[in-house]
Amino acid sequence: MIEFTLAGAPRGKERVKTAADGHAYTPERTVSFEGRLAYAAQLAMAGRPPLDGPLELDVKMYFAVPASKPARFRQDALAGKIRPTVKPDWDNGGKLTDALNLIVWIDDKQVVDARVRKFYSDRPRTEIRVTPVDNGVFA
Repeated sequence: MIEFTLAGAPRGKERVKTAADGHAYTPERTVSFEGRLAYAAQLAMAGRPPLDGPLELDVKMYFAVPASKPARFRQDALAGKIRPTVKPDWDNGGKLTDALNLIVWIDDKQVVDARVRKFYSDRPRTEIRVTPVDNGVFA
């Protein structure tokens, strides 16, 4: 199993943009976040080769409680009674794991089961866990 955490506010993968001259580009915020995610993954892999075979992916995104919310909301949010329904969409949070290709796994097509969850926390962050699947049973 590979686990690592990226500190800071979670991000989702933004759509490719088209410049005035017609060329397509990935927004800088996405490129930067994916770069940080790839670096954290490299540290977690500690020189090991990318995983091969089927994998389970678990992404947890932890968001700061908005300062504008009342104390009761904050208390309930940090206790897990209230979950964030803010951007990014869950699928855009998961798409950022494309940055893990050739680092944690050979290609993200190896992911056969995935889950993206959103929570509130005093420590905004993104946690990633990748677990090999053995003969159709999670290892």
